[in-house]
Amino acid sequence: MEYFVGLDVSLRSCALCIVDGRGKACMERELPCEVDEIANCLNTFGAPIVRIGFEAGALSQHLFFGLQDMGFEIVCMEARQVSAALSAMRNKTDKTDAKGIAQILRTGWFSPVHMKSREAHGLRALLSTRKALLKKTMDLANEVRGLLKIFGVRLPRTVKHGSFDGLVRPMIEMDEVLAHAVIPLLDARAVLFHHYLELDRRVKRAASQDEVCMRMMMVPGVGPIAALTFKAAVDDPNRFKRSRTVAAHFGFTPRRYQSGEHDNPGRISKAGDQNVRATLYAAANALLMRTMAGSQIKSWGMRLMRTKGRRRAVVAVARKLAVLLHRMWIDGTEFRQEKVGGQA
Repeated sequence: MEYFVGLDVSLRSCALCIVDGRGKACMERELPCEVDEIANCLNTFGAPIVRIGFEAGALSQHLFFGLQDMGFEIVCMEARQVSAALSAMRNKTDKTDAKGIAQILRTGWFSPVHMKSREAHGLRALLSTRKALLKKTMDLANEVRGLLKIFGVRLPRTVKHGSFDGLVRPMIEMDEVLAHAVIPLLDARAVLFHHYLELDRRVKRAASQDEVCMRMMMVPGVGPIAALTFKAAVDDPNRFKRSRTVAAHFGFTPRRYQSGEHDNPGRISKAGDQNVRATLYAAANALLMRTMAGSQIKSWGMRLMRTKGRRRAVVAVARKLAVLLHRMWIDGTEFRQEKVGGQA
């Protein structure tokens, strides 16, 4: 008899359910969300476990590699698909969710999720902390702008991040009441901006030392942020059989609803990593609006802009960039402007 294990994982505990090949529940437990505790419980079951499954989440990497090192076969399932399947159950509890996950695992109606390497997660952490510090720096700058408006001080519409402190501090030091309230904000912003610059240097250094990122950065509009973001999100290029699948994976292809006589294509799905989608969109916008070098992909995007509008053209170019970067990574080729055509 084959046995399948479903785990409903939360932050500090997890519900475990073991079902046999006929779908009958053989064991149900509530355990701490620790690899050793789960492995010990499965070892005491006494029968061989075919597969262990859980839905993707924050603790997926920890559980996946930990249980895999214990000798178990692990499957991480797509969260949206699992949620749709579990929505048919009348009662929602951790116990019933674990049983439902085990049944999904038994039937095979799931999509496995690629588990990224530790190196990829390290790059994503570096990019995320850089983005967070930049956002907090901008938030404090906007807070200072709002406070100064009350006292009739209106700053220029655009001020560079590096010159913001030098512009504002002399203006408020003459007013003791204003300086008493605002200078701590400026000091905090200066510290955050200093750390942001350090992280920005680390990101650029990591991109310059990576052969794949350097090759990607040959594409107009693609800088170190876009190259590192794309590389960390894909992690293993061989997991995509076709380069077109990469664009669909990151949500750049239209949704489709077809039933009977109805066949309605919709807007892009916006599935996958939002940061990758936003980064590729920014790279495509830079390629069309900022880069001076001509290329066939830019010419194709400009023609599309005249017929479909700017936003649709940028999305289409971003989709093409995802396909192009993946193919360059797989083939080990460099960007050749004269051979990048309108096909994708």
